Amino acid sequence: MKVLITGGAGFIGSHLVRLLQKKGEGVAVVDNFSTGLRENLPDGTAIYECDVTSPELANVFETVRPDAVVHLAGQTTVHVSMADPELDAMQNVIGSVRVLEQARQCGVKRVIFASTAASYGDVAEDHLPIDEFEPLAPLSFYGLSKVTVEHYLDLYHKAYGLDYVVLRFANVYGERQGDGGEGGVISIFTKRVAKDEPITIYGDGKQTRDFVYAGDIARGIEAALRSPHANRAYNLSTQTETSLKELVAVLANVSGKNIVPRYEDARTGDIYKSLLANGRARRSLGWTPQTSLEEGLRRTYEYFCK
Repeated sequence: MKVLITGGAGFIGSHLVRLLQKKGEGVAVVDNFSTGLRENLPDGTAIYECDVTSPELANVFETVRPDAVVHLAGQTTVHVSMADPELDAMQNVIGSVRVLEQARQCGVKRVIFASTAASYGDVAEDHLPIDEFEPLAPLSFYGLSKVTVEHYLDLYHKAYGLDYVVLRFANVYGERQGDGGEGGVISIFTKRVAKDEPITIYGDGKQTRDFVYAGDIARGIEAALRSPHANRAYNLSTQTETSLKELVAVLANVSGKNIVPRYEDARTGDIYKSLLANGRARRSLGWTPQTSLEEGLRRTYEYFCK
């Protein structure tokens, strides 16, 4: 299988590239390197520097002629989407439609789309953990852009027969992560702790997230590439709720340091509690998360210490 990964030089992409290469698949990466880094990728990886909104994307598809596309590229930060909705829409909606259009024209068999827990919005506690039947009610333009692309995927399938799998990621973290994105709090915290710098929690610290390790996400994407159960959405999560205060406590244990966070007001668009059910992915993709938060944090912390 020949797989084109948009945003493949980002931290999730870098985990996926290594996994697919290990399994003997042909892999090509397209990235504009606004946040991704060439050094994130193994030597010898086919890399095309291009923004997904650029007309040059057509040349990349024509050159690679992929069997499948994993679409990871995009604007990934809630507060950026609230400050600049136009930027968010251009990167996440227009960019995604251009990827879909090139996939259709090049005869791609399947598109895997990186969606988000933010698609669900702030769900009542008695609805946790959130399953895929929960109505989509995003609180941020970032979440709205992801929901919009999910609708495009469904219509592309109905109109053109292009298969897809939507993967709604929980809060992803791991080595090579930047400071943006929904799991970026771990990246920010671990980098600052490694440098003996203070950390800040926005809100009361009781807000919760479902933190899932990037290596487990890569395995979920690989399973979605092969699964016969396409044209639907799956949550990829640990189905474990962790508060930011608990996260700090685990990080303190991993680092062996006493961490006393500062607190500031919560930010607009941030969800208070997030916990995703993963039963559908377990049943239909044969996927389970394998990396504990403590082990994942240890790997991430050791990476940033280097």
